[in-house]
Amino acid sequence: MKQKLNEIYRTYCNKKMLILTVLGFASGFPFLLVFNTLSLWLKDVHFSYTAIGAFSLVKIPYAFKFLWSPMVDGLKIPFLWRLGRRKSLGITTQIFLFFAIFLISRWKPEMGALYLIFSAVFVSFCSATLDIVLDAFRVEMFSDNQNAQASGAAIFVLGYRLGLLFSGAGALALASFMSWNSVYVIMSLGTIFGIFTLLFADEPVKFSYQSHQTQNFQKFISERIVKPLKDFLQNREWKLILLLIFIYRLSDAYIGPMAYPFYDDMGFSKLEIAYVIKIYGMAATILGGLYGGLFLKKHGLYTGLYILAFGQGFTTAVYALQALVGHNLPMLVLTISLENFVSGMATAALVAYMSSLCNVLYTATQYALLSSLLSLARDFFAATSGFVLEHTSWPVFFIIAALMCLPSAFLVRYLMLKNKENLK
Repeated sequence: MKQKLNEIYRTYCNKKMLILTVLGFASGFPFLLVFNTLSLWLKDVHFSYTAIGAFSLVKIPYAFKFLWSPMVDGLKIPFLWRLGRRKSLGITTQIFLFFAIFLISRWKPEMGALYLIFSAVFVSFCSATLDIVLDAFRVEMFSDNQNAQASGAAIFVLGYRLGLLFSGAGALALASFMSWNSVYVIMSLGTIFGIFTLLFADEPVKFSYQSHQTQNFQKFISERIVKPLKDFLQNREWKLILLLIFIYRLSDAYIGPMAYPFYDDMGFSKLEIAYVIKIYGMAATILGGLYGGLFLKKHGLYTGLYILAFGQGFTTAVYALQALVGHNLPMLVLTISLENFVSGMATAALVAYMSSLCNVLYTATQYALLSSLLSLARDFFAATSGFVLEHTSWPVFFIIAALMCLPSAFLVRYLMLKNKENLK
């Protein structure tokens, strides 16, 4: 036991991991503001389930961030560029993100949906761009120690989940005694943490802007788009890898837009939901994120991905049991705790896997392309969740979502066997 605690301390208790925790928070907290938290706001003002599900399409920028990721690798921000390319762009993006969230806070139902759609898409665009920067920052921090990528991914996911806690449980707790508009004003202040962390963090990899500026457009396309794609396509299994990334989190992603409306339909108050997420969900998140890094280190990426594929299906199926039980707080504790624990592990596994596929020369472009596939599955498929729910029931809906884990489990198994063959 003492040896295990010492291993955890050596792995996670250092400056790099602290920085990644805060940057994970900065990357994570905007997401629910255009997803689950926004869904509950929409339900409070009597939007239909179909409309709430369709509203997940405001996160489209996450799915297409690879289109502008090549520019992120060399964009020079006036005045701030001396801080470093990742730091300067990260700080600038979070300033815009602050104003985008503040725009949402000004919305009222009588203003119509168009204003809210525009503001939410603006938040998604800024948040997606920040993801490009911070993912590249994280991967480059361990460019000289690839064995530490899994631990770095795990602690980043931990910070990400804490960010989700802030904009999820935190927002719900605030909404129980103040307006949603005031809640979003407070949420906009979450950008402060990432800005100050980047100001005092070290730039992971030095970059010469002068060499980038001398490139003509043709050379830019070659260096920043063609070469990163060619480099990735050298992997003989690239089609299956892309498919795996696309479907791996589908089971969990499909229930996302309906989660908070589900809790509300079961009769749970905002304070009850916030309490369970804040206390039990947070504990499960921390344990799942930390254990995920150690689990992957011990068993390897493919084994971890395989086991956790089934784990995601199981925790989604638990929601069907919750639907049958109804308003039962102990059951909600179990449901959310299991989901957060396994989700934290699964996310850490997938992030570590995608990081291992990236060439440090093209980090931003390649990682943005891979992570965009996650968003495509989450946003396009999840947009139909409200429609499916309205034509079935809560238990059936969750069982359908749980079965979505099977294709990814079979595909991981196939790639694992192929990888062993290639190593012979």
